[in-house]
Amino acid sequence: MKVVIMAGGYATRLWPITKTKAKPLLPIGKKRIIDHVYEKVSKFGDVYISTNKRFEEDFRRWAEGKDVELIVENTTREEEKLGAVRALAEVAKVIDDDLLVVAGDNLFSFDLDGFVKYYEEKRRAVVALYDVGDYELAKRYGVADVNGERVVKFYEKPEKPKSTLVGVGIYALPKDTIELLWEFVRTNEKPDNLGDFLSWLCERSEVYGYPFNGIWYDVGNPDSYIEAFKFYMDEFVDESVKVDKAAKIIPPVVIEEGVEIRGRSIVGPYAYIGRNCIIESSDVSDCVIFDRVILRRARIWRSIIDEDCEIRNLELSGSIIGGHAKIQRGD
Repeated sequence: MKVVIMAGGYATRLWPITKTKAKPLLPIGKKRIIDHVYEKVSKFGDVYISTNKRFEEDFRRWAEGKDVELIVENTTREEEKLGAVRALAEVAKVIDDDLLVVAGDNLFSFDLDGFVKYYEEKRRAVVALYDVGDYELAKRYGVADVNGERVVKFYEKPEKPKSTLVGVGIYALPKDTIELLWEFVRTNEKPDNLGDFLSWLCERSEVYGYPFNGIWYDVGNPDSYIEAFKFYMDEFVDESVKVDKAAKIIPPVVIEEGVEIRGRSIVGPYAYIGRNCIIESSDVSDCVIFDRVILRRARIWRSIIDEDCEIRNLELSGSIIGGHAKIQRGD
């Protein structure tokens, strides 16, 4: 078995942050989202990352020192992307083996040992399922219609879900099933979603569902990213960080090198502060602040601020600010 981490999307719901950063490489505590995925799957076989030309070099830097091979699709923007099914079909040209496929923006607390063992017993396609416990919430995902252990059909973002069991972007696919990917790509107009492929596959082969208990986050929008960030938060303050006596840090926080926290600032809880930031007389919590950001007399809560921004005399809540922005209110 080989492992494929799917990381070729452009994450438009997190723009403008993900215009310059691949979503799987966004920080979650001191790690990146993809670090959590890689740690879960690396024991099951050789790991391949399916990504795009735009973020190729970022993933190559991440992969240094890891036993990982990149498979790069020749796209640089959303309008050109192959879609998950077509991208996986391209991967299958390179890998002649059974595949464990995991979405690169997936965060989950459970181990995959039982899932892989179940697949080895069935030797048929297996999809990981998670009970979101709410029919309204299920409308956002691919919903499984099950009969015992079998998945009868998959419904992508249905108006009236038949269950609250949703797919969580984890699949085990035998080699003979993978060969059907190209048939699906040739005969269908929806090559983007693996759920559509699985629904099509259910009519031609046995597909099994494996339900998980635990914590699962689909990091699809700013709110879900912040919630996942809070759950996986750890504690790290680089030794180079300068903190004024009047300032206060409330754990858990991650504060990278070169940061200065001045005046009566309060940083935390649940704050990631990137390299060489200046936080002056400001309050920051439930936030991700990227490198070289300057905050002066600001209150920032539940927000994401990209690199090289400067924000003064302002209160932000539930905001996402693109790089190099300068925002202020008066003096």
